[in-house]
Amino acid sequence: MFDPVIAPSATLLGLLQRGRGDGTLHALTAPRAEALAALNHCVLRDPRHDWQVENRSLYYARLYLDLSGELDEIERHLFDVEDTLDECESRTGLALAVLGHLASYGRRDALELLRRYAAVGTNWAWALDELALRDDDAGLRALAEPVLARFPADPEGEAALATAVRDAFEPRPWRLWADDPRAFVGTRVRGAQEAGSFDRWQRQMRPSGPRPGWSVQAVFDWAQQGIDRGAALHVPAARCLMAVAGPEDRAEIVAAARDGGEGARCTALRYLADGNDPEAPDLIETAVATGSTAVVDAAVDAFERMRSVAAVDRARGWAHRPDVLGAAAGRMLACRGGAQDSELVLGALREAVRGEGPDAPTLWTLVDGAGRLGIACAAPVLRHIYRETASSHLRGRAARALAATDPSFPAGFAVECLWDCEETTREVAARHAETGDARVVDQLRRLAADPAEEADVQTAVRSRIGPDMPAV
Repeated sequence: MFDPVIAPSATLLGLLQRGRGDGTLHALTAPRAEALAALNHCVLRDPRHDWQVENRSLYYARLYLDLSGELDEIERHLFDVEDTLDECESRTGLALAVLGHLASYGRRDALELLRRYAAVGTNWAWALDELALRDDDAGLRALAEPVLARFPADPEGEAALATAVRDAFEPRPWRLWADDPRAFVGTRVRGAQEAGSFDRWQRQMRPSGPRPGWSVQAVFDWAQQGIDRGAALHVPAARCLMAVAGPEDRAEIVAAARDGGEGARCTALRYLADGNDPEAPDLIETAVATGSTAVVDAAVDAFERMRSVAAVDRARGWAHRPDVLGAAAGRMLACRGGAQDSELVLGALREAVRGEGPDAPTLWTLVDGAGRLGIACAAPVLRHIYRETASSHLRGRAARALAATDPSFPAGFAVECLWDCEETTREVAARHAETGDARVVDQLRRLAADPAEEADVQTAVRSRIGPDMPAV
């Protein structure tokens, strides 16, 4: 899947793509046709950079409800001929998840679309998972034949069926079908369940990788084998060293960290850093200066995991470096520094935004650090990140940091955060949004009554409008 093209944050489309609360508020005041066009664009062209962790489906489903939106565009997208050519589940996953939420809100047309797609669509497993949470037993039983027809009654088909049953996210349909009295349904599904269980058992009985009885060099060799075939194994290899290595092996491990092969060097650096070895910072600095890209990445990652006072002191000395180690030092101070490090963390935050923009991966840690340290001077930068980032998770972190640093947050961004796509951001808003705005009161009550809302959000809402408190 290609990276999505995100519209400017000042446009309705850009707001909806980002999942911002202002997107919903603007859509509800825009011409309905324009709002629906932007909404359909988002649902049919997933705007998330990481669709596996960012939330949008409930956010878009609620807007379909508010706009009384038709599902014609989603139907055309699901049953387009491209569905048979593009097997990537990200093409239809967001649309199916939106339909699932709409079905839970009582939209019968969404439920029927999910049933049709589960019967004939390429991404049928996703649709079946959505139905498993919302459909009745009769609806699920009716899908047994079309779903099983996808698997030929030959060894390859039975193996594929066993894999599908074993990997199903929601087991409810398969359990219903296992009880079906028809042999070509119940017997096949029960056989697939047994085969999947046996396959899982076999894999557990044949673990691969090093054993505690291996030598230090054997672990290094295993890590290098991973490098040779394109798999980074230095992290599990370092854990294995914890079981394999003794005090007498330290000299060998330090030598590997200084000038060993790529696999051994990455493993040794991780092992020494996790043990807070006093030589680890110097070895990490040398690795950044002389190592390959993989070694540099491993060295930086190992340094950020260190917990010692000496590592934090070293970070203070490295924070001004204009390289990856300087950036890592800024992140370490954001996580483990004290109030005296506020200027260094603020400088790292500003430099990251200037150099890499509002979506830089390093910002996640730096934004958290600005909030943890209560750096009031960071509020302008945090507001910029909040507005411009395409990552709803980073925006949520910026909201939490603003709640700790910006006195204007309760009457400002906290209000729109009540409509945000991320539940953690809505929770922050529910705890901080000023209730003088009538929109805040209405939205708090809606969130408290919505069965689709997350429990943590509803708990935060009820702390503001509980039975023992005056009405807001």
